[in-house]
Amino acid sequence: MTTTLRVHRLLLIALGTALLLTGGAAPSRAQTVVVMVNGEPITDFDIEQRSKLDALSGLKSQSRQDVINELIDEKVKIKEGKKYGVEPGVSDIDQSYSGMAQRMRITTDQLTKSLEVKGIRPETLKNRMRAEMVWTSLVRGRFKEQLQVGERDVAAAVQAQNGEKLQIEGFEYKMQPIVLIVPHGSSQAATEARKKEAELYRSRITSCDEANSLFRSTPNAAIRESVTKTTADLPEALRKVLDDTQVGHLTPPEITKQGIEMVVLCARNSTMIDTPKRREVREKMYGEKYEKTSKRYLAEIRKAAMIEYR
Repeated sequence: MTTTLRVHRLLLIALGTALLLTGGAAPSRAQTVVVMVNGEPITDFDIEQRSKLDALSGLKSQSRQDVINELIDEKVKIKEGKKYGVEPGVSDIDQSYSGMAQRMRITTDQLTKSLEVKGIRPETLKNRMRAEMVWTSLVRGRFKEQLQVGERDVAAAVQAQNGEKLQIEGFEYKMQPIVLIVPHGSSQAATEARKKEAELYRSRITSCDEANSLFRSTPNAAIRESVTKTTADLPEALRKVLDDTQVGHLTPPEITKQGIEMVVLCARNSTMIDTPKRREVREKMYGEKYEKTSKRYLAEIRKAAMIEYR
């Protein structure tokens, strides 16, 4: 998990707690310029606001200079983004802000309220979001080749950890979910009748084409669009059911909240799939490369920046 994602997760938790409180927006106040970065000011109010946001995000206690450095970094990131045409618009930032609210299962107004309770302006969070969006796009775009993780390196890392094979043979399943609708509150007898109906369909269906033709015209029944999953994507119990089902046939009916559900297996093909360990190692290696590249890039552009303390 990258530092940005970790900060966002902590912030979500903290803001959820803040919703239980009441209060108003932070009052306006005079602003004193503390440092100029490429001609743009960072004020004491900016520092105060970011300190509050960092505390709310659950970051370890930072000194005033740490917070100033954080703000300086963001200024140089934004300028570097403009150099390469990476400039998120207002709608992009608002969408990111709204997305955070959705992950918290609250409205954007409630998110704003929870910030104001802590004396933080929404713009303080949005400014940090803007810098993160710009920087992620820059690093991934400019250093795409350097960030690639070689499969041989992944294989070696996995082998070194626990001797697990790089790949294992599995299956790729193409299937379509089917539901025979049972209205809410129906009797047990009605449910059992629909289940018997499902068993009858199982004895008749021998292909996906037949299933589509039948269930698209059957009252109170639905067949959904096909989905493709690999062995690694499915729980063991479902894999066993699919492995025991002939291609073109239906899986045994199950009673769910929707009604009687089945799956028509359209194809089952052998494939070489990732093991969960391989995916974990690849993601970790990418994250390490990203962090290293990001720090080096930031050091370069910060060295070239005009930073003047007042």
